Amino acid sequence: MKTSYVLLILVLLYINASTEWPTHTVCKEDNLEIYYKSCDPQQDFALSIDRCSDITTHTLNIRAAMVLRHSIKELHIKMDMIINGKTVLTYSETLCGPGHIKMIFCGMKKGEHFYYEGPVTLGIKEIPQGDYTLSAKLTNEDHVTVACAEFTVKNYLDY
Repeated sequence: MKTSYVLLILVLLYINASTEWPTHTVCKEDNLEIYYKSCDPQQDFALSIDRCSDITTHTLNIRAAMVLRHSIKELHIKMDMIINGKTVLTYSETLCGPGHIKMIFCGMKKGEHFYYEGPVTLGIKEIPQGDYTLSAKLTNEDHVTVACAEFTVKNYLDY
């Protein structure tokens, strides 16, 4: 009997250790493709936009959802742009916390379901051309990962 429990635990650990989250398509059009994969081994999340071409407009409509594994009193984002395996640009900002703009997810508790559907302003005029990766990591006040993703961007648009 003990042997079957040990075998079951080993099988579950193997399955958990060898499973990766699938790559999701954010958008795909003629000259622009954006994909993402969760880099948090314990949680995937959902993200979509209506059209790739909306990214360079003033606002775009998104849909995002996840169940929070950690509460959010403070939330910090760190993004890296990676080309050929080398980080070429880093950006970080505090999204929630004392003295910062209140976002709809600030103050949410562990176990709550986050869902947002609506406009977002990115503040970018154009997306850099080429193939590259954007690594994004959201951490809370305890420096615990709330969400993490690797975005693959393939942009061949002429501006």
